Amino acid sequence: MSSAQANGITIEYESHGDDGGDPLLLIMGLGGQLTDWPVEFIDLLAAAGFRVVTFDNRDQGLSTTFDWEPPSQARSVMSMLFRRPPKAEYLISDMAADAVGLLDALSIERAHVVGMSMGGMIAQTVAIEHPGRVLSLTSIMSNPGDRKNGRIAPSILPKLAKMKTPTRETAADRSVEMFKLFSGRHYDPEDHRRRSQISVDRAFLPAGTARQTAAIMASPDRTPGLRTLGLPTLIVHGLMDKLVRPSGGTATAAAVPGSRLLVFPDMGHDLPQPRQREIVDAIRRNADRVTN
Repeated sequence: MSSAQANGITIEYESHGDDGGDPLLLIMGLGGQLTDWPVEFIDLLAAAGFRVVTFDNRDQGLSTTFDWEPPSQARSVMSMLFRRPPKAEYLISDMAADAVGLLDALSIERAHVVGMSMGGMIAQTVAIEHPGRVLSLTSIMSNPGDRKNGRIAPSILPKLAKMKTPTRETAADRSVEMFKLFSGRHYDPEDHRRRSQISVDRAFLPAGTARQTAAIMASPDRTPGLRTLGLPTLIVHGLMDKLVRPSGGTATAAAVPGSRLLVFPDMGHDLPQPRQREIVDAIRRNADRVTN
């Protein structure tokens, strides 16, 4: 792993695969670290001819953390219910600028950009605000930020609200229980616990997750910007996703001209091992649509 100065902050990153492969920036979701990506998924991308760059978003892992006070968990839940954005000292746009800054630091002029969940929001924003840096876009289990589509299922909000604030000792087990609420039928709790424990041992930043949550809720609707995109775009979503419901994927696909939508009936808010090769093959096909 290495560090780079990007957009005025430090970004921890790791490169995978042949340096001569097609550059692909892989952007993690809310509260996630680069160690949360399934190793087999990264290996499949590298085998498909990509040079894969993973990194810690700001306020997570070993990248720069901030110190402004985030909204409480109760305030965040209320914001979701009543669509009232909280105050946030950075937005998804700033996190997109971090990603572009990392490309600058690595001397990568243009890259295929793939994001999952919040990472999909960041990837969309990179494509909208920095179109000259993106070869192709893949948005996985995400939404366009219109406050209408891809909202959390009301049935799981009370369960999330009742979960105790995690400590370093309980965080991995809490993550397992939380993902049980919105993952698909192939969810492997033991594999999830293993990856979660690796990340918790590396860095434990619940306040950073809360700040990222505020950034998501305070950021504007991306739909108008998505309608301007003219690059190969793939949208992937699971029909069992209760955290970002499938309407988030369909609305994103509807907004981007010429985009392609891939849905899986057995996938929730996760990257199920039986579907990873299909997802990687679709990312490769989308990348191969680039004509210049």
